[in-house]
Amino acid sequence: MPDKTNILLITSDQQHWNTLSCIGSEVKTPNLDRLASRGTLYRRTYCPNPTCTPTRASIITGKYPSQHGAYSLGTKLLESEHTVGEDFTAAGYRTALIGKAHFQPLHGTDEFPSLESYPTLQDLDFWREFDEPFYGFDHIELARNHTDEAHVGQHYAIWLEEKACDNWKDYYRPPTGNNADQKRKWEIPEEFHYGTWIAERSCELLEQYKDNDEPFFLWSSFFDPHPRYLAPEPWDTMYNPSDVTVPSIVEGEHENNPPHFKLTQTKNPDFGSYKSSGQGLHGFGSHLHDKQELAKDIACYYGMISLMDKHIGQIVGKLEALGLAENTLVIFTSDHGHFYGHHGLTAKGAFHYEDMVRVPMIVSQPGKVPEGKVSDSLQSLVDYAPSFLSACDIDIPHPMTGVDQTDVWYGERETVRDHCIVENHHDPLTVHMKTYVEDRYKLTVYYQRDYGELFDLKEDPKEVNNLWYAKDATGLKSELINKLLFAEMGKESLPMPRVSGA
Repeated sequence: MPDKTNILLITSDQQHWNTLSCIGSEVKTPNLDRLASRGTLYRRTYCPNPTCTPTRASIITGKYPSQHGAYSLGTKLLESEHTVGEDFTAAGYRTALIGKAHFQPLHGTDEFPSLESYPTLQDLDFWREFDEPFYGFDHIELARNHTDEAHVGQHYAIWLEEKACDNWKDYYRPPTGNNADQKRKWEIPEEFHYGTWIAERSCELLEQYKDNDEPFFLWSSFFDPHPRYLAPEPWDTMYNPSDVTVPSIVEGEHENNPPHFKLTQTKNPDFGSYKSSGQGLHGFGSHLHDKQELAKDIACYYGMISLMDKHIGQIVGKLEALGLAENTLVIFTSDHGHFYGHHGLTAKGAFHYEDMVRVPMIVSQPGKVPEGKVSDSLQSLVDYAPSFLSACDIDIPHPMTGVDQTDVWYGERETVRDHCIVENHHDPLTVHMKTYVEDRYKLTVYYQRDYGELFDLKEDPKEVNNLWYAKDATGLKSELINKLLFAEMGKESLPMPRVSGA
């Protein structure tokens, strides 16, 4: 293997930031705990947007959603956008993405076609022959479904057929399957689970890179623990619902919050005024729930995480067995968080609580990353692309607006950020918000609205007391709004340096 640093990025989907047993969670994650013990655990990592497409596009572009253009679910990252994979390819690296991409929507148009849409999604002959670069990755193996969604197809379905799972459609919901009523117990055998596929294929690629002496950037992109809550035996019953903690709303906590928070706690809320297009809005519905049923969901959610942890252990174990660990920077994170009862919420949406915008993060590389360290240094997933390049001594393109975090990751500096920004432009006209978060305070502003959120994360870490309207916080609010303005000005993309006085 050439004396170059490799990158192994491992991501989950919609994982609450504290669902690691090394943080004290009820969920068991022995392999991620081991990775953390051999590296650094970051407790203050933020996504640039609390939904899949925008954040995943930020990971590979090093730019914010408002800059790369894939600003919401249902949009796509335009093929004209430069990605970090292109830089790695130009530097002689092999690049691969195994698992979830979600850079494009489920339905395309003539103007904005999508390879991740119907009917291409389930045209297995198309994917068997597909060998073109995909957003800078020279090798891809994709799927699009979460658990038993009907969107199953692409390379995962091809793998299922190669494994002689001829009845694979039976494990998925209509129109492709017959199991509309699966709940928590997923009838699919573990050997055919998409986590098994991701681990197997990632390990085989690592072997290939080792055999061919090729440096690599490999993204192993898991789908769990994104709902629906489903896990194959025995993981569906690994946790007892009576033993899990069920988060709950604090009475009166939404009284000072924007109107859409209160609406979620009603039986038949009317969110019609929030919709300026024909598309729906995630999370804008009733979040009322039965506590006992939610406990069962949480128990299954934990089982999904523990199963994923097993598969992650297989990938990291293969890396070590091949003698690649010392030359490989391993990063684990999730694309965004999740609600399972926190603040009375049970689904993602325009609610920028820590539960939604904060994600787990581990960085490891023997001999380079400090071992057993826990850090509260602010991190953003928009920083990943420039940091990956820096770690591999590859020039960072000027348009990238993320911050190079390698000095922090390698223990040479305590922090390089004093704030993070989270964007959310889910509706073209009505749901447009930005959050500014620093060590202690957190501010959320809404476009053309006089309401907002202001939390003191030191005195009110559970974000129950919104200070937006508090008279004694007027000066603080003005100061933070000013900081947000400066932060927005500071993250403008500069496609080239100034090379002349005129």
